[in-house]
Amino acid sequence: MRAQADGCLSQFALRRNASIMPMAVHRKTHHRQQRPQFECIALLLQGGGALGAYQAGVYEALAEAGIHPDWVAGISIGAINSAIIAGNAPDKRVEKLRQFWESVTVDITGGAEVQGMVQRFQPFIAVEGDAARSLASRVNAGWTAFRGVAGFFVPRFPSPLLYPHGAAEATSFYDTSSLRRTLESLADFDRINSEAVRFSVGAVNVRTGNFVYFDTTTHTIRPEHVMASGALPPGFGAVEIEGEYYWDGGLVSNTPLQWVMDSRPRLNTLAFQVDLWSARGNIPGNLSQVETRRKDIVYSSRTRAGTDSFKYAQRLRNTVADLLDKLPENLKDCPEAKVLSTVADRKGYNIVHLIYRARKHESHSKDYDFSRSSMEAHWRAGYNDTVRTLRHPNVLEPPSNNEGVVTFDLESDGQE
Repeated sequence: MRAQADGCLSQFALRRNASIMPMAVHRKTHHRQQRPQFECIALLLQGGGALGAYQAGVYEALAEAGIHPDWVAGISIGAINSAIIAGNAPDKRVEKLRQFWESVTVDITGGAEVQGMVQRFQPFIAVEGDAARSLASRVNAGWTAFRGVAGFFVPRFPSPLLYPHGAAEATSFYDTSSLRRTLESLADFDRINSEAVRFSVGAVNVRTGNFVYFDTTTHTIRPEHVMASGALPPGFGAVEIEGEYYWDGGLVSNTPLQWVMDSRPRLNTLAFQVDLWSARGNIPGNLSQVETRRKDIVYSSRTRAGTDSFKYAQRLRNTVADLLDKLPENLKDCPEAKVLSTVADRKGYNIVHLIYRARKHESHSKDYDFSRSSMEAHWRAGYNDTVRTLRHPNVLEPPSNNEGVVTFDLESDGQE
């Protein structure tokens, strides 16, 4: 994990398999009784299909630590996880997340069955280790593409190519109508709309191309708002809301970071940014790796760049606030000072990056490998990464640097 503070002066690293932290001072446990001293705790969940189980593991660790978000915002699969979190009481959230992820993952082609198949054909295809695991992952993903996921999406039959132009069935390969029932069974939308927790999901208007956030401060949230956020074409069809049609928000931005950070009024904020795609990676060596790397870059949304931009803007806001304090009384009411006062503030932000690093055997199909074994591995990775992050003594402490922003970034070698 790299803790960046005051010019990145403090650094340390963690590996995903590390049993101890290479620090002289750290908390022995991630459990915490008192709420961190921030006005807002935000949980920001990126899109990434089957990789979303990582976010569920992150939330489980946060809940164990007594860290409950005031605001959950998500895109695509992050929108579904967000709805389950916001739509349940704190003591039920992990249970409902587990129920969802177990319901949409299967053992039919995962775990022992695929491993057995690989072993039977091993003398002919000569694969072992990561190669065998990669083959199993691709078989799992192929099974998902062929059969769909119960309670989530199923292939259209007949093919969308056989439907007439203009028919809704002609615009996507899968039918997601069962997702509505799943959401209604796992999330209480009355609770979401009570605004006990602020809730936001992003989608793209198909007609205008504009990015839109459905937020409990401006909308009455229904299952279709969540479904729209995850309607990634051409797999999933656009979702109609009040006469307009919407696709997956990840087409424009796969993270709600900017939406939360730019919100007004500004609040001292502890933000957990949970990404399912890593912007950093190795040079690909074959076409499969090229596609994997392409998806990582496209969907990572460059959250580090967004964070750097926000840090710069917040530093300017702090500087303007300092400047206004130094103005003589006769200038504080001038028009220029009044304009500057609208952007000046001294709010503090901790932005904690939790980024899933794909295991060596995972390929470009990792986001639709809905096998039970992969889900458990992703969930476990999210949980472990968060536990280690929360041990850092400054993660939950308000920033004290000039910018008013501190970022924490878990680094891992990607091995498991």
